[in-house]
Amino acid sequence: MAVIKVRTTKHTSFVNITNQVREVVRASGVRSGMCLVYVPHTTACVFINEGADPDVIKDITYSLEKIIPWRDNYAHSEGNSAAHIRSAIIGNSRVIPIEDGDLVLGTWEAIFLAEFDGPRERKIIVKVIED
Repeated sequence: MAVIKVRTTKHTSFVNITNQVREVVRASGVRSGMCLVYVPHTTACVFINEGADPDVIKDITYSLEKIIPWRDNYAHSEGNSAAHIRSAIIGNSRVIPIEDGDLVLGTWEAIFLAEFDGPRERKIIVKVIED
């Protein structure tokens, strides 16, 4: 198991962590298996989507703000309910196949840490499991 630490810089941030996860897989020496990427935080999450065009992330940010606005009639007293809801909907883990010692991702796919209550330092746990 490896832990990747990422310092986010804004209240809402999307950080491409593909290269860091790839490095963990390569360092493991596993040629075929699975890679679990897990975020142990309730106001952050991890997802896979297009990493080539930054407008995709802008559109995701825009849409999340429309669907789950930061300010609304939430009951949670800490004032970060939108962050909890966004994280719950997107999810805190992903499993990616490994073949030939590398992640099996689509041509345009990237792994992102999504921060919804920053800036903070976040941990991403990466577990490489051999076939």
